[in-house]
Amino acid sequence: MSTVHSSIDHHPDLLALRASFDRAAESTSAHFTFGLAMLTGLYVAASPWIVGFSATRGLPTVDLVAGITVAYLAYGFATALDRTHGMTWTLPVLGVWIFFSPWVLPGVAVTTGMMWSHIVAGALIAFLGFYFGMRTRAAASRG
Repeated sequence: MSTVHSSIDHHPDLLALRASFDRAAESTSAHFTFGLAMLTGLYVAASPWIVGFSATRGLPTVDLVAGITVAYLAYGFATALDRTHGMTWTLPVLGVWIFFSPWVLPGVAVTTGMMWSHIVAGALIAFLGFYFGMRTRAAASRG
């Protein structure tokens, strides 16, 4: 007696789920969300030199790492949503961290430009992450 082994990659439920993620990733709002999140992440990475607080201790490094991480995640969501959708919760967490990091890190004298840069960028990343996460969960439940 022979046993036929089928690949899970061709299961109808998995194919339908991937199709729903593809539809979600190809929408205009997803393109806008991914693009804005990536640009905001790149801004956060460069903000110490744009706004002028690169001489502060610790914060430029935090912004560089967090900004590149946000941009990298947004790029990953845009290119492979079906494999990266489980990481959407990280954008709101990074947004909240960026929002509060000037006040949490020790020894940082917060300036007005630094404050507004972190408030706006952090809130925008958190909002985009929540919005995108809700859309992704809705796409998964429809699939």
